[in-house]
Amino acid sequence: MLDKQVAIIDMGSNSIRLVINNIDRNGYYTELHNFKTVARLSAHIDEKGFLTDTGIQIVLETLRRFNEIIAYHQVEQVTVIATAAMRKAKNQDDIVRLVKEHTDFTIRILSEYEEASYGYLAVVNSTNIENGFTVDIGGGSTEITLFEGRKLKEYYSFPFGAITLYQDFFKEKDQMEESIQALRTFIEEQLDTLPWLRERDNYPVIGIGGSARNLSLIHQRQEDYPLAGLHQYEFPKEDLIHLNSMLQNSTTEERLSLDGLSKDRVDIIIPAAEVITSIVKHVKAETFVMSRKGLREGVFYEELLRSMETTQFPNVVEESLYQLSNNFELNSEHVTHISHLANQLYTRLVNFCTIEHNMDEAKTLLNQSARLLYIGEYINNEASSQNTFYLITNMTIEGLSHRERLAIALISSYKSKSQMHQYAKSFNKLISKKELKYYEFLGSIIKLAFSLDRTRRKVITNIGELEVTKDIITITLYNQEDAYFEDSYATKNKKHLERALKYEIEFRYMPSKVLKTNS
Repeated sequence: MLDKQVAIIDMGSNSIRLVINNIDRNGYYTELHNFKTVARLSAHIDEKGFLTDTGIQIVLETLRRFNEIIAYHQVEQVTVIATAAMRKAKNQDDIVRLVKEHTDFTIRILSEYEEASYGYLAVVNSTNIENGFTVDIGGGSTEITLFEGRKLKEYYSFPFGAITLYQDFFKEKDQMEESIQALRTFIEEQLDTLPWLRERDNYPVIGIGGSARNLSLIHQRQEDYPLAGLHQYEFPKEDLIHLNSMLQNSTTEERLSLDGLSKDRVDIIIPAAEVITSIVKHVKAETFVMSRKGLREGVFYEELLRSMETTQFPNVVEESLYQLSNNFELNSEHVTHISHLANQLYTRLVNFCTIEHNMDEAKTLLNQSARLLYIGEYINNEASSQNTFYLITNMTIEGLSHRERLAIALISSYKSKSQMHQYAKSFNKLISKKELKYYEFLGSIIKLAFSLDRTRRKVITNIGELEVTKDIITITLYNQEDAYFEDSYATKNKKHLERALKYEIEFRYMPSKVLKTNS
C-alpha cells in the first residue's frame, strides 16, 4: 500500500468537522489537520421537516471552505458523512445535489445502524473495555449500543439529541425545574422501550462526543485531576449525578464561567447531561468512561483495517504502541531484547519481591514499559528520564486505563527511587505507597535490562539461574561477545535492584553456548 491521505468530513447535527489523516505503506497513521465549525443544523430544521435556506447556506459555506483545504493539500480520498439532521431533512436530496454542484463532494447519509455501529467500532478499537454500553448524544439523535466480548450485540438510535431536546423542553427559561422533570420523565419512558438496557448490571457506560467530553473536562478540573488526557477517563456514577445536579442548578452566567465547558454548549449541556446521567442510572452502571474516539474514528478505522479484512485491531494496546514506536523512531530489535532480558530477570527474582502482586500483570507492564523505555531520548538524551515521564503522562495510549499509563510512565522512565518518588508526588490521588514499591521493583529490573544491552548488540543473550547465599544473589549472565560496557553499566546500576530486594547482587558471566533454554 502506498502512502495516502484520507479526509473525513463529519456533518453532525451540532458541528461540521474535517479531519485529514495520513496512512503510510506500513500502516502507520498520523492526523495532519482537524477543523471544526459550529453549525447546529438541527436548529435549522423547520416545522415541516425541511432544512431551511439558512441551514443550507451554512452547509455550502462550510463545505466550500473544507473543499479549498482538501484541494490545497491534494487529498484524493474524501469521505463525507452526515447524521441525524440530514437524515431527518425532507429536502435531503436537494441538499446532496447542491453540495455536489458546488464542491464535487458526495454526501453519504448514514443510517441509524451505521451511526451507532461506527461509534461502537471507535470504542472497541481504542479501549481495552470488553463489555459496555456506548452512548453518543449528538444534536439531533442519540445512539446507544451494547457490546459484549467486544462484539456488537444491540443498538438503537433515539430521534432526539441535545439541540432538539433543548428546543422541546426549555422554551420557558423561567421554568427550569418543571422542564427538567418533564425531560427526565420523557427520557425514562424512552429507555423503558429497550428491554436489553435492563438485562446487564455494572457494565460501564462509555460516552462519545462533545457533550460527554465537556462533562469529563468539568469533572477533571473540579477534581484537580493530575494526569493529562481525556480518553478512557473514568469517574463514578455518584460524581456524574452530582455534576448533573450542579449544572441544572446553575445560571447561564455561572455555566459560562465554568472551567471545562465550551461556550457553544452552555445551553445544550443541560439536556445532554440529563440523558447521559439517566442512561447510567437506568443500566445500573457504576462508572462513566469518556472516549475521545467516536463516529469519525470509526469510519477511519474501517478504512484502515479494510486491507486486513477485519474491522477490529487484534490488540488495541499493541497497535497503539506500534504507532508510537514509529512516532518516536524506536529501535524495535533493541526494545524486544530488553523486554526479553527484563522478563527473564523478573522470573528469576520475583520470589524475592516483598510486594504481593499478579505475575501476569507484572510481565505485561514490563513488556509495555520496555516498548516505551526512555522515549524521551527522542527529544533530548541528557534529560531522557524526565522527558519520558512527561511524554507518557501527557499523551493518550489507546487501550490503557489512566492508572496503567501512569504505571508505565513510572517504570519506563525509572532512574532511581528518589527520582520516581519525585515524579509520583503530583499523582498521590492515583497511586499508593505499596504500588510505588512495586513499580520501583519493576523499574529497577527494566533499568538493569537496559544496562545489559547498553551497546545494542545483544551481547548478553540470556539470564541464567541464580545462586543465593545469606545476603547475596549471584546472577548468571550468558554472553556471546565481550561484555565490557554491559558489565560496566550493569555494575553501576544494580544498586537500584539491590535496594528494592534488600540483597547484594553479583554477576557471573558464562559463554552463551552453555545455555540450553531461553528461560
